[in-house]
Amino acid sequence: MTEPVLEGGAIGSSAPRIAARRLAHGRGRYTDDIVLPRMLHAAFVRSPHAHARIVRVDGAEAARRPGVFRVVTGADLADICRPMLAIAAHRPGHKSAPQPAMAQDVAYWQGQPVAALVAESRAAAEDAAELVEVEYEPLDPVADPAEALAPGSPAIHPSLGDNLAFAHRIEVGDVDAAFDSAATVVEHDFDFGRHTAVTLEPRVTIADYRPADGTLVVHQSHQSPYQMQEVYAALLGIDDHRVRVICPDVGGGFGLKINVHDDEIATAAIARLLGRPVKFCADRLEAFGADAHSRDHTVRGRIAVSEGGEILAMEVDDLSAIGAYTAFIRFGIAEGMMTITNAGAPYCVPAYRGAMRAAYVNKPIVGMYRGVGVPIACAVTEQLCDLAAHAIGMDPVAFRRINYLDPDTLPGASVGGIQLPRIEFSRALDRLVETMGYDALRAEQAALRERGIHRGIGVATFIEPTAYGPGYYGPSEAPVSTQEGTTVKLEPSGRIRCITSVTDQGQGTLTAIAQIVADQLGLGIDEIDVIAGDSAVTPFGGGAWASRGLAMGGEASLEAALALKENVLAIAGPMLQADPASLDLKRGTVVDRDGGTPRLSLGEVARIGHFRQDTLPADLQPELAVTRHHVPNRAHYYVAYGVLGCHLELDPETGSIELLGVWVADECGRIVNPLLVDEQLRGGVVQGLGAAFFEECVYDGSGQLLNGTLADYLVPMATDIPDIATAHIDGLEKTTRLGAKGVGEGGTIGATAAAWLAVNDALAPFGKTVSAQPFTPERILAAIEGR
Repeated sequence: MTEPVLEGGAIGSSAPRIAARRLAHGRGRYTDDIVLPRMLHAAFVRSPHAHARIVRVDGAEAARRPGVFRVVTGADLADICRPMLAIAAHRPGHKSAPQPAMAQDVAYWQGQPVAALVAESRAAAEDAAELVEVEYEPLDPVADPAEALAPGSPAIHPSLGDNLAFAHRIEVGDVDAAFDSAATVVEHDFDFGRHTAVTLEPRVTIADYRPADGTLVVHQSHQSPYQMQEVYAALLGIDDHRVRVICPDVGGGFGLKINVHDDEIATAAIARLLGRPVKFCADRLEAFGADAHSRDHTVRGRIAVSEGGEILAMEVDDLSAIGAYTAFIRFGIAEGMMTITNAGAPYCVPAYRGAMRAAYVNKPIVGMYRGVGVPIACAVTEQLCDLAAHAIGMDPVAFRRINYLDPDTLPGASVGGIQLPRIEFSRALDRLVETMGYDALRAEQAALRERGIHRGIGVATFIEPTAYGPGYYGPSEAPVSTQEGTTVKLEPSGRIRCITSVTDQGQGTLTAIAQIVADQLGLGIDEIDVIAGDSAVTPFGGGAWASRGLAMGGEASLEAALALKENVLAIAGPMLQADPASLDLKRGTVVDRDGGTPRLSLGEVARIGHFRQDTLPADLQPELAVTRHHVPNRAHYYVAYGVLGCHLELDPETGSIELLGVWVADECGRIVNPLLVDEQLRGGVVQGLGAAFFEECVYDGSGQLLNGTLADYLVPMATDIPDIATAHIDGLEKTTRLGAKGVGEGGTIGATAAAWLAVNDALAPFGKTVSAQPFTPERILAAIEGR
C-alpha cells in the first residue's frame, strides 16, 4: 500500500480526505483511490428556553467558517433516525411523546439540542455554533410538578392531553381504620432536590458509520454496550449484527451512563448522514443541562403507631417531575415506583397505602441514578420512624428493634411488594450500635446539649435490591438484558483469557472476576487477562447497572472457570493415563488431588489441546474455551441490607454542619475482594451525603437552571467527609454457587436517610425539623427561625 496522501477539498462542500492506493482483492492491480475519512467533531446548539417554538434555524454564516463541514438540524436527521418512544408495556396508562434526537419544531427544556455543528476540530465546531441563528417563539413553561398536574394546566405535549406520565397506587390492609385507631399519628413532608451525577469523566461518543458495508462502530463512555447496540440498530434502522459498541473502562458511571441521551443518538445519526466518523464530548457546562437528572420528588408521609410503639399503618404519597419525556429504555417513572414499593420494607407494617404520580415538566429528563428511588423510600421510612419514636418518647434504635420484620416470617414480600429472603435486620443493627458506640454517643450528646452544643445521631436501616432479573425489565418489553455471560479460554501459553459482558466504570469488578477465575484454575491473578465492553466480542449481557457486576458476572465467570477446569483435566487424564477425577489444578500445574504431587504443567495441556490433538483419544474433543451465562434464579433481584449511622454537629448561629462520623454495617453476600467492597460502600456513602448536604440543580419558575457550573453546584470534597467505618454481616445469596450480592448502592441508599435523621435530631431541642434536602445553612436557619 502506498503512503496516504492528504487531498484538499472546499470547506463546507467536500471534506478533506486521505486517499490511498491498494491492491484490489484477487485482481493483481491497484484500484482507484480509496478515501479514508478523517474524524469530525460535533458541537450542539442548545435551546436557551425551557419551552419555545423553533421558528427558524439559520446556519449559513456558521457553515462558511473555516473547518466547518456541515450544519445539521433535527429535520436533517428525521428521515434516518426514528424518534425514541418510551412506553412501559407492563404499566397500563403510562404515556409519553416521541422524542427526536434533536428538537425539530419545539424545544422542551433549556439545554435540548436544536442543531449540530460538524467541523474538523472541536474548537472550530464550538466557535461556529455561536454563529447559528435560531429564532424562537417562547412558550409558557411548566416547571413545577404540582402546577403541571393542576386542573387546566396546559399540556407540554398536546397530543398526550395532560402532563400526567403515570400514576400507580398500592393498598394493603385497612389503612384508614388503622390511622383512626392509632394512639399516635405523625405526618411529614419531604422535598428531594433534583441533582445530576457529575461523573469524573464526561459522556463521550465516537460514531463511525461505514457506508461500504453498512456497519456502525461506536466507542462510548457507557455502562451497557449491548443495550446501546440494540438502541442504535432500532433507531437508525441498521441490523444489530452490523452495529458494534465498545465501552472501555471509564471514570464513573453512577447510573448516568446507562441512560440513552439524545445527543449521543444524534452523533451516531450524523455519522450515518455524512458517512464520516464523528466525535462528541459533553463539556462540564453543557452537561448540567444535557445529562440525565435524578430525584426531584415531593413526598407526604404518615405513620400510625400503638401506645407500645408498634407500627400500625404507613402512607406514602410521592409526586415526581420526570422532565419533558420518559427516559428511553430505562423509564423515569421507575423512581416513583421504587419509592412506593420499597417504603417500609424492613418493618412489619400491617396496613399500607402508597401512591405515586410522575409529571412532565419543562426540565431535563430524569433517568437512572445510583439507588433509583430506593434512597427516597429509605429516607421517608426512616424519618417517619424517628418522628414516631420521638412522639412517644422511645429511643429510635429501640423503636426499630420492636418493628423489624420477624425473620421467621421470611422469605416473603414486604408491605410494598419487595420479595425478601430471610433477613435478620437486628444483626446489622446490633453490629452498628456496637461499632459506632451508640450508647456513649447518646450520653455525650445529652451532656453537650447542657453546654449549648447541638449534636445529632441518625441510624437508618436500608435494603438494597441488586442484580435485577427478568421479572423486572422483561414485562416492560424494553430491550434490556438481565443476564451476564463470560467466556473463559485457555491460551496455548497456559495463560487464561476471560471475556465478560460485565463492564467497569471504576468499581473494580473486572479485578474481582479475575480473582474468581484465577482461584478456580489455580493461577495467579496476573495470569488472567480480562476483556470487557465490546458487543462484537463478549457474550451477550447487561453490562453494569443495579449492582449486578459480581453477583451475576461473577457467577457466570465461576461457572465458566469450573467448566474449563473440568475440560482441562479431561485432557490431562489420558496424557497421564489417570482418572481425571483424581487430578486437580494448583499453581498452574496439574497435580494429584490426593497429596498434591505435580504431574503436568497447564501450558503443556494447552499445547496438546491446541496443536497435538492427534495424541489424544479419538473420541475426546478438547474444548479449551467455555462460555456460561447467569440469569438470577429469583425472578426479581438479590437483596442486600444493612444499617447506617451518622453523627454530626450543628451550629445554630450559622446553620453550618460538621460531619463527625459515619458507620455502615452491611450484608452483601460473599465478599470476594474486601477492599473493593469497602470502597464501594464508602463511595456510595459519599454520594448519599452529597445529596443530603450539597447537591441540587436549582431552577427558577421559568425552567431556567441557576447553578449550572461546578462553582455553584456543590459536590462533596475530601475535607467534607469524615472517616467512614465499615463492618460486615456474614451471609450468602443462597440461590447461586458464588453467593455474592451487590454492594454498589447500599451506601447511597442509607446515607441520605441517616444524615436527615441526624440533622433533625440535632434540631430537636428547638422543636424544629428540616423537610427539604440538601440541608444548606440557609435551610437550617430557616427551620430554626420557623420560616
